[in-house]
Amino acid sequence: MRGAVRAERVVTSGTFSLDGGTFDVDNNVWLVGDDEVLVLDAAHDAEAVHRATAGRRVTAIVCTHAHDDHIDAAPELSVLTGAPVLLHPDDTELWSLTHPGRKPDGEPADGRILTVAGIELHVVHTPGHTWGSCCLHAPFLNAVFTGDTLFHGGPGATGRSYSDRPAIEASIRARLLTLPGDTVVHPGHGQDTTIAAEQPNVPAA
Repeated sequence: MRGAVRAERVVTSGTFSLDGGTFDVDNNVWLVGDDEVLVLDAAHDAEAVHRATAGRRVTAIVCTHAHDDHIDAAPELSVLTGAPVLLHPDDTELWSLTHPGRKPDGEPADGRILTVAGIELHVVHTPGHTWGSCCLHAPFLNAVFTGDTLFHGGPGATGRSYSDRPAIEASIRARLLTLPGDTVVHPGHGQDTTIAAEQPNVPAA
């Protein structure tokens, strides 16, 4: 029954490496559903994420982008659950830095609708943090899962390869700030926020 559908947060810890630097990070892994779940960003610890699914059927493992801290556990979790790994094709090159011998199983193109537990998640392509960054809007939950595109405090980082500050700001203005203001933002790191709360934190065009 759709009333039982919810978003659950699992926090995993590990490292993020790019452009010669390595940093300790805590990641939000999101499970969306009820008796069946969709996993967003399988980070660091496939076993921990698998335990959190508690025997429920996993319909897909969706990567909001291909930074290693968001995808490092995806192939192993796919083996444990039998679920496909989905990644926007614009992040294929970045993915291959972490998993050169394993390609994603599918592409969540902009506008694609993923269904789980009777609800819809709409794929929203938001390039900038990486070229293939995507968010997932779940109208039934009044929520959007933003990966590293939008955080409590504003846009995600763009100081590394495969990123661009004007692009991320344009993506957020056009694709996220147009959502209802009370939409809850579930990011890839840190605490939740809302679209209205972040409006002042995104520069105007």
